[in-house]
Amino acid sequence: MYTPHPADTGDIELSPEILELREQIAKNVHEIWAQARLEEGYTYGAERDDVKKTHPGLVPYEQLSEAEKDYDRRTALGTLRLIQKAGFVIQRAQ
Repeated sequence: MYTPHPADTGDIELSPEILELREQIAKNVHEIWAQARLEEGYTYGAERDDVKKTHPGLVPYEQLSEAEKDYDRRTALGTLRLIQKAGFVIQRAQ
């Protein structure tokens, strides 16, 4: 049985500027996911149906529920924390 072991990044605190970046990354994560589904032949549908290839998440990020956005935000936050924990610095270009 597979047991996930994500990096422990609980000790990493992100600046407010980096937390703003989280939302941009979350939106892009959704865009990449949606593009992949569309390339697989999925279309929007009120209910997910993998046989008919319909999915209710095929909408712009802004139209997602907060719960769905939070899923993408957690992915973005985990990525940003891992980058910092690995010793990298993210800074805005001048």
